Amino acid sequence: GGRGGGFRRGGFRRRKVCRFCVDKVDYIDYKDVRVMMMAIPERGKIQPRRISGTCAKHQRKLTTAVKRARQLALIPYVTD
Repeated sequence: GGRGGGFRRGGFRRRKVCRFCVDKVDYIDYKDVRVMMMAIPERGKIQPRRISGTCAKHQRKLTTAVKRARQLALIPYVTD
């Protein structure tokens, strides 16, 4: 157990790179359902930064976009 070192069962885990920063995305469109669904695994919850590798700025924008898309019924709140 414990946190730190950056090691995970023998192998070194490299920090994921934010795909929005790589593509130089400034605005995450809530109408782009394909991008929204990439951020949401089968459980229907928004993936945290440490798993998705998204930077803090884009994680905030992504969260807002997902919530807007859910309000407009573009994506489901939960998936069964």
